[in-house]
Amino acid sequence: MDHRSYARYGTVAQALHWATAILVLVAFIYGPGGSEQRVYAAAGDFDRRLHETLGLCVLTLAVLRVLWRMVDSRPELPQGPRWMGVVAKAVQGALYLLLFALPLTAIAGAWLEGHPLTFLPGLDVPSPLAVSHSAGATIAKIHTWLGDAILWLAGFHALAGIYHHIVLKDGVLASMLPRWAGSRPANRVIQRVHRTGGRPPR
Repeated sequence: MDHRSYARYGTVAQALHWATAILVLVAFIYGPGGSEQRVYAAAGDFDRRLHETLGLCVLTLAVLRVLWRMVDSRPELPQGPRWMGVVAKAVQGALYLLLFALPLTAIAGAWLEGHPLTFLPGLDVPSPLAVSHSAGATIAKIHTWLGDAILWLAGFHALAGIYHHIVLKDGVLASMLPRWAGSRPANRVIQRVHRTGGRPPR
């Protein structure tokens, strides 16, 4: 079947989906990590500001995605086994929760430790909360765990999409891709990568 014939999410839904994915990945890469002293060291000021700015963008996109889902129509996707639908909804729900929990724990952790939120270009938002360093450190640690969790979960989500595309051929992945990405040349590249064990085709 030609993947261009599959029902697709709208342009706005696709844009929000892929923008969120890219921002989460870049925010993870630029996450300062480590001890509080390392996170707030002057040498890591740019990385921290970029990370926190991206986190705010992720939170904004998460709100927009929820609002858009309330008014947008979604395509009718092929019905699969019941367990597969349950797992898909659970993963999707967990990803949405993490999109909110990650930036909110970052904000709470920083403020409770007595640090301002630091954004590009040089905008600082001081803490309105009473300092509770131990609580802030605990929440900051939870934030780190959640950051790892969303990467693992997003990876599983991506692999499931590839499985639907290559094995089931049911259009689930194609529904979140623009029409040009569902063309036959693009599909042949994906299939060649699959046959070569994940190595890019030459």
